[in-house]
Amino acid sequence: MATLTPAAPVLKRAALWLAFLAPFFYLSYGGANWLASQRAHVPNVAFAWESAIPFLGWTIIPYWSINLFYALSLFVNATPRDVDMLARRYLTIQLVAVACFIAFPLEAIFVRPETSGLPGFMFAVLGGFDKPFNQAPSLHIALLVVIWDHLRGRLPRQARLFWHVWCFLIGASVLTTWQHHVIDIPTGMLLGLFAAWLWPRDARSPMANFAATGDPKSRRLGIYYLCGAIACLGLAALCTPLSAAALLFLWPAVSLAIVAVGYLGAGPRIFQKRASGRATLAGRWLLAPYRFGALINSWLWTRRMPASVVIADGVHLGRFPHRREADRFAAVIDMTGELQRPRGTVARWYSFPTLDLTAPDKAQTRAAANLVEALRPQGPVLVCCALGFQRSACVVARWLLVSRRCDNPAEALRLIERAGRRVHLPVETIHAVTEGQQ
Repeated sequence: MATLTPAAPVLKRAALWLAFLAPFFYLSYGGANWLASQRAHVPNVAFAWESAIPFLGWTIIPYWSINLFYALSLFVNATPRDVDMLARRYLTIQLVAVACFIAFPLEAIFVRPETSGLPGFMFAVLGGFDKPFNQAPSLHIALLVVIWDHLRGRLPRQARLFWHVWCFLIGASVLTTWQHHVIDIPTGMLLGLFAAWLWPRDARSPMANFAATGDPKSRRLGIYYLCGAIACLGLAALCTPLSAAALLFLWPAVSLAIVAVGYLGAGPRIFQKRASGRATLAGRWLLAPYRFGALINSWLWTRRMPASVVIADGVHLGRFPHRREADRFAAVIDMTGELQRPRGTVARWYSFPTLDLTAPDKAQTRAAANLVEALRPQGPVLVCCALGFQRSACVVARWLLVSRRCDNPAEALRLIERAGRRVHLPVETIHAVTEGQQ
């Protein structure tokens, strides 16, 4: 029996996935189209100004090219795990999109002009199976997000500009071929980002170790965020008949729903924030509405306060810094999950992602406090969270105890408050994370 080369397992896994995904794609997509065609009335969601979008027949070529990249991307992988990750993204997109097409089909109202030559042939083939009902979210755009993200890091540097330009043409072609309406694009992007978030490249799924929280406060916060998500979803449903733009409420709805899942049991993994302080592309954009709200909240609470205060021996406690503020320190110990390290900062960055309004666990607090003591001789250190009131204060209090600068949690809190930082942190919380401290 022949020995498999290193590439053979990848090729075999890719071929098996493609043998399943290709017929599943056409059967489920065609089935959703057929179901919509049986309805007496299928609504349309579009802006009046979309009639000004030009029809460019030649753009059917980049439009069709996504089929090639769909298959090719499965084979451009280093390990079978990478193949599985991409295939799961494809499958997630297909399942969610088809469910949407069945639950609320939408119809494209464009009437394409006659075309000839190669574009005419390609439009004729497309019209044989692609009826005008599967609109939002655009399956084309959702798959494009995933395929673009998958190949951009695997192509040689000199080929990346061409790849970005070609992907732009693919994205624009859904409009210039009159296959989709404008609102289908952001909803498709949202679906593509969700699939990329659910199946990250270098880590397990954020839902892999979900376990319902036993903390009443965390559960209560999760319910609040879930109610916010439902409210945004309701606004999208109620206001879309008035304006297609109302579908954009789906973005904060998804963002808040993911945060709710984090509080209810998934934990800070939902943010996909690395130790370097930066999150994945999907983590950044999918949760952007929540991150924006967190930044506004931080500014409202701390706008009349100093960005940070010195606690002792070069250790500072404060809110999440801007780039120039971060560059004043040799190192930053970041306890937020929701905020990202500013681009361009030269400070060394160490991230310990935690959920807001929840105390870090003992191991995380101990690791961060020990790092404070290790980094302090190398220059000033900032310990921060969104506001500098709770998560970072826990770490600083733990450091004060570890370094024997304070004898007990109450004394540590008094020292922090004397330094000029208002701390919203009960003494019992410090006791909980420093229990057993020597």
